[in-house]
Amino acid sequence: MHLSTFTDYTLRVLMYLTVARDRLTTIAELANAYGVSQNHLMKVVHQLSRSGLVESVRGKGGGIKLARQPDQIRLGSVIRASEGDTPIVECFSAEKNGCRIAPACRLNRILDQAFDGLFQALDAYTLADLAGNDQELTALMRLSTPPSRTPYESPGKAAHPDRSDPTR
Repeated sequence: MHLSTFTDYTLRVLMYLTVARDRLTTIAELANAYGVSQNHLMKVVHQLSRSGLVESVRGKGGGIKLARQPDQIRLGSVIRASEGDTPIVECFSAEKNGCRIAPACRLNRILDQAFDGLFQALDAYTLADLAGNDQELTALMRLSTPPSRTPYESPGKAAHPDRSDPTR
């Protein structure tokens, strides 16, 4: 199985927000931390926001934050949602199945069992498990000292970080 880039970025965004959960994070900050395109991350964040995993605060001093506690976000659910319903093989799709041997083939049952096992294993873990090594991740993500406000303060009252710092 190969996870899409979209799913990879989804997991990275959620990990970052878990480590930086005491403050708001910008898409530019995420892009800088991972060295990836802001445009790709905007699509990921939009989907995460629509799914209720991320909240966004608009305006000056705004950003994004987790909408739920990390221990309430199951990895299997995140991956299922970001990968969508695209069948892994043709015979899993009733509409697009043109395989001549599908009625006698056992591959679909084996793959179905394998994916059930994979998602059962993924559902055993949460985002908190994935980002449990906060200190090491903080260093690798180049997270700076959090601003002096919490994600729940009004953005108008926020302390604005020094924008000349290239790591922000």
